[in-house]
Order: sequence, then C-alpha cells, then structure tokens
Amino acid sequence: MTWFKGLFSKKHAGEEAETRLQDEGPAQDDGFNRFNRQAASGPKHSLPSFQGTASDQLREGHRGPLDQVRFRLRDAFTPSRPITRPQMFAGRTHILRSLIRAIEQHLHVVIYGERGIGKTSLLNILADLAQNAKYLVRYVSCSEQAEFENTFRAILRDIPLLYHRDYTPTSDEAEQGKTLEDLAGSETLTVARATDILARLSNTRVVIILDEFDRALNPAFRASIAELIKSLSDRSIRVQLVIGGVAASLTELIDRIPSIRRNIYGMQIPNMSDEEIANLINNGQSVSGLEFGPDVTRFITSLSCGSPYLASLISQYAGIITVDRESKQVTRADVVQAIRQSLDEIRSRLQPTLQYRIEQASADGLGSMLGLLACTALNAGGTLQPSTVNELAATEGWAPDFLNNLDKQYQLVSKIPGDPTNSYQFSDEGAPTYLWLRYADHEICRKEISKST
Repeated sequence: MTWFKGLFSKKHAGEEAETRLQDEGPAQDDGFNRFNRQAASGPKHSLPSFQGTASDQLREGHRGPLDQVRFRLRDAFTPSRPITRPQMFAGRTHILRSLIRAIEQHLHVVIYGERGIGKTSLLNILADLAQNAKYLVRYVSCSEQAEFENTFRAILRDIPLLYHRDYTPTSDEAEQGKTLEDLAGSETLTVARATDILARLSNTRVVIILDEFDRALNPAFRASIAELIKSLSDRSIRVQLVIGGVAASLTELIDRIPSIRRNIYGMQIPNMSDEEIANLINNGQSVSGLEFGPDVTRFITSLSCGSPYLASLISQYAGIITVDRESKQVTRADVVQAIRQSLDEIRSRLQPTLQYRIEQASADGLGSMLGLLACTALNAGGTLQPSTVNELAATEGWAPDFLNNLDKQYQLVSKIPGDPTNSYQFSDEGAPTYLWLRYADHEICRKEISKST
C-alpha cells in the first residue's frame, strides 16, 4: 500500500501548497501555477499526426526536406489507385497509339488482362486524350448489379441537348440545360430506344468507357451491351464503346453476337517491359525527390515480373523506409524490407483457407515450386501454359503430375475451362502475387542480407 500512501501524501502536499499560495498572494503565482498545471495534465504522449491537410498542404511542423519527400510519395507511387495524370503514365505508348487508331476508325474497343496490369490507368489516360481531342467522354465503372437502363440514363443525362441535330444551341430546350435523357421520357429505356436517341447526335463524337465490365454479373446487361454495339455499328452512329475487363470479357461479348466481331478491336494488355518498369520508377523518383540508383531500379524491376502494381507497391514501401531512416538514397536493403512489408499487406487480403492451403503445401516442401510457378503466371497474364511449365519442370526436376497434385490435393490451381491448350491458373487471383513475394522473401532477400553481412 506504499504507492497509495505516497499518492495521497503528494495530493495532500499539493493542496497545502495551493493554500499557502493563496495566503502569500500573487507574487509566487506564475511559476508555481505553471508547474502545477503541467503536473496536473500528466505526461505528454507523442501521438502520430497527419502531415498534410485535406487541401493537400503540409502542416506546420512537417515542412522539412524529408517531410516534403514523404508527402510527395503518396502521388509518386500509387499501387492502390490508378494513374490519372498523364505525366505519371509510364510506357504503353504503342498501346495508346493502337487504341486511338481504333477509335478513329470507328471501332468499338475491348481491352482485357489480369488485375493490376494497368487497364484502368490506361483507360484514364485514353479518356484524357480523347477529351483533349474534343470527344465527349463518359466513364462508367460497372458494378455487380449494373443494369442497362440505369447506366444509360446516366450517360444520356451527361450529354447536352445542343448536340442533338433537331435542337439548335439557341433553342429553348438547349438554353434550359436539357440533355438527351429528357428525350427518353418515363418509358423503359431499351437498347432500341437508346440507339434511336444516340442516332441523332451531331457535331460531336461520344466515347463511352465501361470499366471493370467483368464485375457486371447481370446477363441481361451484358447481352444489352453486345446488342448496342451491333446497333451502333450497323447505323454508323457517332458513339463508340471502350470496354475494360478480364480476359473473358471479349469472348463473352463475341459469343453472344458473333457478327459484331468485325466491329470490335480487342487487345490483351501485356506485362510491362523492363524499360517501362524503369520508366515508372523514374517518374516516381522525379515526383518524390528520392534517388533510385540504376542498381536499385534493376533490382525492383527484376522483382516486379512486369507488373506495374508490384513495381509501384515495392517502390512506395522502399521510399517510406528510406525516409524513415532519414535519407533520400534508396538502397537494396530498403527494397528487401519493402518486400516484407508488401508481403504483409497482400497476406492480409487473402482468405484464411487459402493461406492454410499454401502453408500446407509449403510444409510439404513445395514452397519453391509455388514461387516459381507464381512468377511464371505473372509473366504470362495469369496462366500456366503447358509449354512454359514443362520447360520449368524439366529444369527443376519436378514430378510429371505436379500440377494435378496442386489441383487435387491443395486446390491451389485449376484447369482453365474450355482452354484448348489445357492451361492452368491459380484458384485465387491474388495467389500468384503473394506466392512470388513469399518466394522472393525466402530466397532472393535472404541472399541479399547474407551478402551485406
């Protein structure tokens, strides 16, 4: 009970001192009251604070050179969000050139590829370039419950009536700010009705971007989009659709109405080249003020497997680690730590059952196999093609039925339905990235650490 008596005696002593101060008058008030207020408020705790304000300005006390670097890092590397600024867009110029050519030839466009390959960033930049060319661009991110009527009413609502050939810019309706959606009325907006309204467009061209089309699970919505493409093409209407989604998107559209094949330009977005990944890192270096030397850039490039998402994620964490140790020069050791932090982030998104199956397979000695297969999949658009996998198996000495074993025993891979080459894919789209970083941490990063010690 000594601590209790001590606490009580300190409190009692404080009360006596305060009474004495009141008796002695204000001459001693300033110093004592300052001390008493500090004691009463308790110990000061250093809590983390926001560096920037909601208006994207650095706060007082966070304006040193390294604070500025840390603040700019959020825009230098953006693994969790797509690129929206053209100056931050790395590579892909040949893809953009092909997409622009297709639009100018009045084709509808479908781009597809694995998640994290940069489809949305590409669509953002394409939209920006089209707007600069005076196209009317309407961007829609598809949801699971997407319906044709709701989606296209919103699109028509964004197109001013002054672009309708039956209304002049000085007509009452145009001056009142009415849009094409006002022409739809209250009746159901069918594909035929939407086509009739869009057919009257004049003095402009419209590009409608439907991103994340694979998320739209409503078969009626997908069928309506395929029908709309056919109707727009058959009537040479000044509207083109640009659709972004996973690999199945192009096949599903064409399978519904085979005759639209000649009206669609389909492009699978490939992995970035080493040069493009280096360009991405250099862009981030210029914005942040960090220094990624040639050796560090090559190291990150080799770990990225052509994935802009991985390159951006590793670079961002490496930058944070560099600033935390009060430097601007990113080292290979920073990248090693970044791999581990990236691994922790991705692991948190995986289903517990998947983590369990991975641990099971790794405990059975298949960890390296999974890592190498993951790298193979990342470099091949998510697929495990027999020719590439067999070549790897021969080099590593794997048993002939190893893929079937990973499928039946661990449920980590499965055959791609309907694939004529009998290719496999990982059962979870997040698995290849996680397994590759796990392999990199176990194999590559440990060698880095051993070299530096």
